[in-house]
Amino acid sequence: MAQAQLWTGTPLHSQALALLEGSVTVNVGKASESTDKWHEEASQADIIMVRGSTFVTGEVMDRLGPRLRIVARAGIGVDRIDIAAATERGILVVNTPDGPTESTAEHAVALMLNLCKQVAVGDRILRAGRPFPALAEMTPGLETSDAVLGLIGLGRIGSRVAEIARVLGMKVLAYDPFITAERAAALGVELYVSLEELLPRAQVVSLHCPAIPETHHIINATTLKLLPRGSYLINVARGALIDHDALLDALRSGHLAGAGLDVFDPEPPIANHPLFSLPNTICTPHIGSYTVAGLLRMQVMACEQIISALRGERPTNLVNPAVWGHQRS
Repeated sequence: MAQAQLWTGTPLHSQALALLEGSVTVNVGKASESTDKWHEEASQADIIMVRGSTFVTGEVMDRLGPRLRIVARAGIGVDRIDIAAATERGILVVNTPDGPTESTAEHAVALMLNLCKQVAVGDRILRAGRPFPALAEMTPGLETSDAVLGLIGLGRIGSRVAEIARVLGMKVLAYDPFITAERAAALGVELYVSLEELLPRAQVVSLHCPAIPETHHIINATTLKLLPRGSYLINVARGALIDHDALLDALRSGHLAGAGLDVFDPEPPIANHPLFSLPNTICTPHIGSYTVAGLLRMQVMACEQIISALRGERPTNLVNPAVWGHQRS
């Protein structure tokens, strides 16, 4: 029986390859996934493994052809994969929601500490060749011990951020309508039923919810005004959660002391985005999960999902469960 063909734009780690040995032939593409050329490369594939930035629309699925059986996403976000189109065509979509948890949570905490301790601000001053500033010219930092952290979203990553924050001595609040009070209590988190109740109490707010219609611009001019003056905002989830024009106004006015952003809307953002030039922002290019350990976990987990599906077993992280029993063979 012929082995299944997998196309990926990223070379796989030896541990991931070992899982596929004997069942799957791996073809590492040369064409960038930001161009249409990869469609031709992947047209003979039974399986594709894509990055979070890759669009896999119904049209793309049709270009790839009738052999395509599995779209694997080494990561969480599948907002650029047309799930309905995949289901209609009998294509399984799998992801690795547990893979990037630790790396992304640590990135959120890194941005928070950097902002609160004015690390980037001080670094920029010295790199610009300026002398030590008078302390009165700088915003005093915020000690995380006894500070209040508000989490919007208490899933995998939000929960891990809560654990780390509590070790730092922070009081942690959260808003997540899908989390039970028992789960929050187990994490030592105080659960609130609305943003209107949570935001005025938080000195730092960190976003950890998916980009869905209900969360589009959940941080906007109205919700930003609910935050105490001098508070901080962190976003390592999805750029569409924030109205960036409203964020700019809040940062320029000093209502927000700072913002740490790893995600933008759209991505990539325009060159020289206004957020990049503000002294009270830290902006990173969507690298929250980009660690050696994180990449390995995501690749291994994606390959485990693929092998499970090829064996006829329902993958544990099947994004479109309605396709099961009607998938291509």
